[in-house]
Amino acid sequence: MKSIYWLFVSACFLVVFSCSDGDDPVTEMEEEEETMEDPPLDTVLLGEITFSKNLGGSDDDFLVAATQATDGGYVMAGYTKSTDGDITDKTGDDRDVWVIKTTANGAVSWSKTYGGSSTDEATSISKTSDGGYIVAGYTRSNDGDVASENAGFNDLWALKLSGNGDLIWENTFGYAGDDRGFNIKQTNDGGYLMLGVIDVTASGGEGNIFRTPGRGTNHAGGDYWAVKLDAQGQILWARYYGGLQTDTPYDFIENADGSFILIGSSDSADTDISNNKGAYDFWVLNIAANGTLLWEKNFGGSEIDLCYSLAETTDGNFIVVGDTRSSDQDVSNLNGNADVWAVKFNRSGNILWENTYGGSQFESARSITPMANGYYSVIASSRSSDINVGNNNGVNDAWFFVINEEGTLLFEKNIGGSQLDFGQSILETTTGEILLVGDTESSDGDITQNKGGKDAFIVKIK
Repeated sequence: MKSIYWLFVSACFLVVFSCSDGDDPVTEMEEEEETMEDPPLDTVLLGEITFSKNLGGSDDDFLVAATQATDGGYVMAGYTKSTDGDITDKTGDDRDVWVIKTTANGAVSWSKTYGGSSTDEATSISKTSDGGYIVAGYTRSNDGDVASENAGFNDLWALKLSGNGDLIWENTFGYAGDDRGFNIKQTNDGGYLMLGVIDVTASGGEGNIFRTPGRGTNHAGGDYWAVKLDAQGQILWARYYGGLQTDTPYDFIENADGSFILIGSSDSADTDISNNKGAYDFWVLNIAANGTLLWEKNFGGSEIDLCYSLAETTDGNFIVVGDTRSSDQDVSNLNGNADVWAVKFNRSGNILWENTYGGSQFESARSITPMANGYYSVIASSRSSDINVGNNNGVNDAWFFVINEEGTLLFEKNIGGSQLDFGQSILETTTGEILLVGDTESSDGDITQNKGGKDAFIVKIK
């Protein structure tokens, strides 16, 4: 606040001084605004760890998504094999969906698991308008909490939870093949959009429910699958998008007009994909409120480019992040084996800028979120200790960094110990701090303990 105050005082002084010389004060103010730089990041973020905590039990535990509760605490989702420690309601050693709530200081408030006798995993969690939560994932079970039908190997699984974690309803969606849910959010009409991948070969072409086919009929393997649900989790329509190879979606945003921006990765070069750059690309779609494909764009180069997260920008555009191994076409610079790659694009799908972040080894981003100050925070994983990466604590670290509207790197920090540490999700708290979620095998450095196997970890930075 002090820096903003002195900028204001300085601007006022310039106006008074320029008026005494007979210059136009409005012109002077406009010139001053044009030359102002971004406010210092350290006025809102110091980069100091407030707390670092491991969550889980003696087996493998993962957290992949987080949201802030209305009471200021945090609710996180993932999956667990443990039956002890922070996991108090599980008896089998299969993977179950795991949702855990902590206080603002990281103390466990409650921990609950959901699933059946086979593998069940959560991939996203977000708040709903009634104070509860909606969880996306996938399941192989047909018993226990999975009362809805299991149609095949894996099905998309949606779970509606109360604010206390009680299961209100659940529903599965899929066919005979490997169908997985990766994201679900409440939509403006009170229902939900669930995004996942559908094995169109195994479904025999089924999956376009109450929708006409896309621009072609050649679909195979995995396609983007958008499933629109009502408030009770029943299908209103479903539609798949892709080509003859593998197309996997991870994130989406609903626009004010009810349409959606979907993002993920694709190595197809046919059917719904019109401009494959080579290997896997970032693949961005705009679909109407009824699922009709409006436009699609590929971003990338001749190598593998994988896209995981999407944020709407303050100027009404979008930024996507993931990783790239390319150094040509849309990718202007490659620092190492793979870099974090961010692409800003407008509402027509045209690139406004792109930038790579990383060192000489391997970096990959999993989540981007807007900050209240107009910046964007990114959680990634890193093996480097050079170029954009200041240090490395061990084999692989969680890597947190901040960029501005133009993609300039403003701040970066590695989190981890001497073993494997991965960042998965990030959010800005209501108090302006940053919460990072991931998994770790370390018990040193920034990681205070290891409960056994792989642990989930949460780190708060001020």
